[in-house]
Amino acid sequence: MSDGSGCREPTETAAQISDDGVFVVGTDTGVGKTVVTAGLTGWLRERETEAVAVKPCQTGYPPDDDAAFVESICGTPEAAVCLKRLSPPLAPEVAARESETDVTLSYESIRDAVIDTVETSETAVIEGIGGLHVPLADGREVVDLVTDVGLPALVVARSGLGTLNHTGLTARALRRRGVPVVGVVLNEYEGATTAERTNPAVIERMTDAPVWTVPPLDTESSAGVIDGISERLPASVLDPAIER
Repeated sequence: MSDGSGCREPTETAAQISDDGVFVVGTDTGVGKTVVTAGLTGWLRERETEAVAVKPCQTGYPPDDDAAFVESICGTPEAAVCLKRLSPPLAPEVAARESETDVTLSYESIRDAVIDTVETSETAVIEGIGGLHVPLADGREVVDLVTDVGLPALVVARSGLGTLNHTGLTARALRRRGVPVVGVVLNEYEGATTAERTNPAVIERMTDAPVWTVPPLDTESSAGVIDGISERLPASVLDPAIER
């Protein structure tokens, strides 16, 4: 069933976040993965699930610190962890090579640390780095990490013109690796253009996945982020026992 934006109402979904967690992937950098990650983590914690957001590798640090943002939204340092921080605002593999300090970045160490965090946490919300084909380390890409961690993926994409190709390719790349797609979040949706208004229904047909729109949120407010995500995504995404 569609709402006014052409996407499914938040009572329908085809897949759920697993008990172990979810991997929040983006179609690109700057599409809103961190806001969605913070909102999901806070929403889970409000439901008395000790969720932990995991940033495998942060580049552009400082000032970029996605884990710190999640901590501030959730109100506790226990809500997030960053496994590696690099200064250059580049893809991790490139940032390690271009760093002024001697940095060793190993794909195996990143993968193992993420998997260990998933196994020792009640629920983990893993945030990707840029898009799926961003170089991570040792010739491996973000999509390799998503595949190896083995969690379902939630795709975050832009709402406006140009998002169809990126979103369709992202969903296809995930499924080719056997990664279940929970759904697609079109971030900062305002419905101001024809592209925005028609994209949800088109992406739903292209990806055969639920599409949810999230308007611009007050990212200075914990309630603004957590409520903004929980009000736009169906509760059944977190708990399949909830009636759709």
